[in-house]
Amino acid sequence: MLFLAEEASEIPNPILPIWQEIVVGGIAFAVLCFVLMKFVFPRMEETFKARVDAIEGGIKRAEERQAEADALFEQYKLQLAEARTEAARMRQEAAAEAEGIRQDVLARAREESDRIIAAGREQLTAERQSIVRELRSDIGTLAVDLAGRIVGESLADEARQRGTVERFLSDLDAAPAAGGRS
Repeated sequence: MLFLAEEASEIPNPILPIWQEIVVGGIAFAVLCFVLMKFVFPRMEETFKARVDAIEGGIKRAEERQAEADALFEQYKLQLAEARTEAARMRQEAAAEAEGIRQDVLARAREESDRIIAAGREQLTAERQSIVRELRSDIGTLAVDLAGRIVGESLADEARQRGTVERFLSDLDAAPAAGGRS
């Protein structure tokens, strides 16, 4: 039994840890804490700050780009409105120019029409005068022939014939004028 008693004193108490393990564990824990606090935690803090800065910078850059995009969009809308206004002005100018050209063409057509009408009237007047001369000549010849038959003598003499025709025609010209006065 003694043997059991000696053995019993050598068996460690499971509730109480061995003091050597506590010392080695404490030293290892202190070294681990020192390494973590000196090297790992500052590195983690730098990485965390870098990520925070990147995220905040990214948000800030995104907001700036959004503001730029909004400004560009407003500028685009203004340019579009200006382009529409310019297009409307150009359409109005083109319509006014087309109307001016139309009026010019109409004026030229009227001038050409008036010129053609005037030339036609002049031609009609010339033809009328030519016809009147021919008729006077024919009437004169017929009148001389008729007068020669009535008088019973030949009015073949040129001078007499011309005088007789002139008198007859002047009597014809005087007849409508006298008829118009009564």
